[in-house]
Amino acid sequence: MSHALKEKPYAEEQPVAGAAAMILDGRYLPPPEDKDGKLWVRTSALVQADPRDLYAMWRNVEAAPAWQEQITQVVVTGERTSHWVMETDGKAIEWDSEVLADEPGKRIAWRSIGGDSDNAGEVIFEDAPGGRGTIVTALQEFRMGKLASTWETFVGRNPKQAVIENLRHFKALAETGEIPRTQGQPHEDRGLIGKMKASTYGETIPTPPGANRIAS
Repeated sequence: MSHALKEKPYAEEQPVAGAAAMILDGRYLPPPEDKDGKLWVRTSALVQADPRDLYAMWRNVEAAPAWQEQITQVVVTGERTSHWVMETDGKAIEWDSEVLADEPGKRIAWRSIGGDSDNAGEVIFEDAPGGRGTIVTALQEFRMGKLASTWETFVGRNPKQAVIENLRHFKALAETGEIPRTQGQPHEDRGLIGKMKASTYGETIPTPPGANRIAS
């Protein structure tokens, strides 16, 4: 676990600060600094479920559209490979992904291997102290370069915020079988600041369908 994303066969060196999941004295170090077109994000959630069940839920990539924003289709293309489609307003971003490390009930690591998105990630499932569920830690790296503004324009939010929101959706779906949604709920005029926050955090992005997608 202390060598997260080490399997990623990029030619260039990882940042000097180490991988996003590096551990020192039992604690995660801060992720590397965003620079040179690379964005890093790490987020955790305490989920009231067994780590083996959560691993199986995450590993079932074809069900990812149930809880990942704007992912419309995932097709398994091999034992460790899959094809992903993200769509909004009739436009699509597509890429292929490969699982690099697969430790049932503990850890999954992956990377993109072609297409419109250059990313790598890892998810770790750890028993919470006192048997209080599972700590799920998601780590992701995006190599954006000049595509950063294009990506944000396309998906409607910064990719870091998307990772955070997706983990929230994953937690809700795992614990309750559904994902709370706010779209369509009436509210008073939030003013200029409220509208700016709504734009920044992508509040207009549709909530994933949750159990409805799984059942279909």
